[in-house]
Amino acid sequence: MNVLTDYIFPKLNFVKSGKVRDIYDLGEHFLIVSTDRLSAFDVIMQDGIPNKGKILNKISKFWFEFSKDIIENHVVETNFNNFPEECLAYPELNDRSMIVKKAKLIPIECIVRGYISGSGWIDYQKTGKICDIELPKNLLESEKLPEPIFTPSTKEDVGEHDRNISENEAKNLIGNDVFNFIKEKALEIYIKSYNYALSKGIIIADTKMEFGFYDNKIILIDEFLTPDSSRFWPLTEYEKGKTQNSFDKQYVRDYLISIGFNKKPPAPKLPEDVIFNTSKKYEEALFILTGEKI
Repeated sequence: MNVLTDYIFPKLNFVKSGKVRDIYDLGEHFLIVSTDRLSAFDVIMQDGIPNKGKILNKISKFWFEFSKDIIENHVVETNFNNFPEECLAYPELNDRSMIVKKAKLIPIECIVRGYISGSGWIDYQKTGKICDIELPKNLLESEKLPEPIFTPSTKEDVGEHDRNISENEAKNLIGNDVFNFIKEKALEIYIKSYNYALSKGIIIADTKMEFGFYDNKIILIDEFLTPDSSRFWPLTEYEKGKTQNSFDKQYVRDYLISIGFNKKPPAPKLPEDVIFNTSKKYEEALFILTGEKI
């Protein structure tokens, strides 16, 4: 199975690489390419996950369309046949790229949590709080919160760990009005998307969003509600009080924890069965949520 991890398209104006996506400048717009790279604990793995980029692109496309009544997003074109001529020279871009508006990033990660898991669970065990938000006592791992909470984090460069921050810290970074607007929109998006996914048999435990400025408006950007930026749990298997099975890269995280990975580069090689099973989990999430297949 072909895997696209690091590939530079010579006829296109390369801008930069993120943990998973590469960006090219098309003049008026950007081209975002979803590679098959996988990042766990903010470390890029040596091995790509087959079809992962195409799946992320398709799922993001679905959710951008789903949420556009709540907030404008950065999508300009997703149909490869309508891409500029210089892009058509690279059929590898088909299904794994989209043309987007050139928005200016708002530099925080916008995390909404409906359940207590991951770094939030670790913080809660230590302090009874997540991002200075006081939570009920005696919550169990993976338990549903009384209501979704907005828990911002820093947005660090490749190789650096994002850091949970308080509401006040976030406001100091981006301003009160911007913070209040994106908090409101992120929670509204999460609730609508959570209810849809639940009707399909998937719990969206938490998710990360990013916003940016375009034409003096705040819009939704980057990837969106994918297995890379969210925890997707099978509803039929959910049981609070333990780590959940998932459709996301938690499968890889669990493997890395099992071998004592120190969460610093360089990443270890992933076994073939971990790569294969992770790819299948991503494919399953795509089909359940959108009805599409690779």
